[in-house]
Amino acid sequence: MKPEEITTTDLADFGMRELIELRDILISWVDHGLPDDFENNYVRPMMNRNSGNVFLTNSEYQTAMLFNDKMGNDKLQSWYNCPNCGHEGFKADCELNDYGCNVCKPMVKNEEI
Repeated sequence: MKPEEITTTDLADFGMRELIELRDILISWVDHGLPDDFENNYVRPMMNRNSGNVFLTNSEYQTAMLFNDKMGNDKLQSWYNCPNCGHEGFKADCELNDYGCNVCKPMVKNEEI
């Protein structure tokens, strides 16, 4: 028996909550477009079965998720993952830099690079 994949693009695997979230993602894409740093090639919806998160991904394995700003507006923003330490989040939480991200950069700050 094959183990179940963590992520899926099969909409039949999405529950009602996930389908509603996907609807909101698609509406945001139509209303506001994709994030500026998100490549518009082979864009498809995906769901993480473990977290229940629904997002868009593309051929570059980038991720765009809904972000609710302080004004109550849902806009798609890129979701980042630091290859150095594994920290992830929207840009404010996971700002990537030459050494990794805003979380692991202080770990290398005092080291000679």
